[in-house]
Amino acid sequence: MSLQPTAALARFVQQSQSGRLPPRLVHEAKRAVLNWFGCAIGASRHDTVSRAIAALSPFFGQPQATVLGRPERPDMLHAALMNGITSHTFDFDDTHLKTVIHPAGPVASALMALAEYHPGPISGLEFLHAFILGVEVECRIGNAVYPSHYDVGWHITGTAGVFGAAAAAGKLLGLSERQLVWALGIAATQSCGLREMFGSMCKPLHPGLAAKNGLSAALLAAQDFTSSEQGIEGKRGFANVLATARDFGQITEGLGETWELLENTYKPFACGIVIHPVIDACIQLRAQHPLSPARIREVRLRVHPLVLELTGKTAPRVGLEGKFSVFHSAAVAIIDGAGGEEQYADGKVADAEVIALRDKVSALVDPSIKEDAAHVEIVLDDGSVLTKHVEHAIGSLARPMSDADLEEKFSRLCAPHLPASHVKELSAAIWALDSRAEVAELAALSVPG
Repeated sequence: MSLQPTAALARFVQQSQSGRLPPRLVHEAKRAVLNWFGCAIGASRHDTVSRAIAALSPFFGQPQATVLGRPERPDMLHAALMNGITSHTFDFDDTHLKTVIHPAGPVASALMALAEYHPGPISGLEFLHAFILGVEVECRIGNAVYPSHYDVGWHITGTAGVFGAAAAAGKLLGLSERQLVWALGIAATQSCGLREMFGSMCKPLHPGLAAKNGLSAALLAAQDFTSSEQGIEGKRGFANVLATARDFGQITEGLGETWELLENTYKPFACGIVIHPVIDACIQLRAQHPLSPARIREVRLRVHPLVLELTGKTAPRVGLEGKFSVFHSAAVAIIDGAGGEEQYADGKVADAEVIALRDKVSALVDPSIKEDAAHVEIVLDDGSVLTKHVEHAIGSLARPMSDADLEEKFSRLCAPHLPASHVKELSAAIWALDSRAEVAELAALSVPG
């Protein structure tokens, strides 16, 4: 008799051995961890993070772990929370395109905090192994409930991410199979995150809570704190309560044979991923033609239906809202030829030239266009029309970011906060993570000297 999903995932995590991991998978894990570190350090001084620390630092416990890029050392649960927040604040983190989960934030944030506090050294390979397993768990659960779970309004990075954090932390803690079942159940009852919060400081709070709650779930289970043993598939469990349709075969079929981390992608632009094809097309048009915003009469977009559903804000007021405005994104891509974090600063959203061009952008939903594609037309004042169709956006699985691309992104994000020597040393350490004896040393390199 085959195991139910919760039990199958617990057995998979408990029995998995690092020596059996394909080298390609280990390398992809290092790419994801490098990207996570860069995103977390890059956003470490953002107002969102400063406000969260101001609110909660009076309640920090014993100094146990690092908030990457900052001097504070809270207890490990608050460190997991804060690093989950920082890693998602720029909306620049990795994306599992099948579910739009941002996998690394919940999992790596929980693992790094635990690795720093753990009484014995956690090796880089142990860390990568647990990370791979956590990503597999959260993404398979996401596969089982997407898209209905997402469509009704749940933020799947938070809701599925808590399972990944619990599984990964449980692996490092050496939980038994039964304890892992409980950890997944404890995670299930803490699953949270609403899409209504997109564009506000609550969006990055979701992966932060997933990291903290998933780590808490593993710690509770380690003390034989019990839960339902069908936390995912039970009649009143996660999948049946929080989704209108589900496919549990997506959790169990090929478990341990195929790997969801190999479906992961990385963002070249600091905004909602469904906007990326539009930005890509606008940057290409700008590079091919001398475009003066004053000469542009109209910008017409044809996009996948999710674009307007997720990023249809026509008049964003702050940078976080700009990340969910395809109109703002098209305007800054044409004006600046970029879609980095500086294009989503509060001042850029309020810039008169950006607003003037943004108001000339229109978007039409075209169901025949795929999620990583877009069609852009720029109408000039003389009536001429410039067109660009992007079949696969840069950063997608069809046009992935290279190791060199990720290295450049990491360095650019870290540069404002760390000495150049730290950036270089940290990068080298992450690329060699599978051969390091102690992963906690990486956290120290992330702190300004």
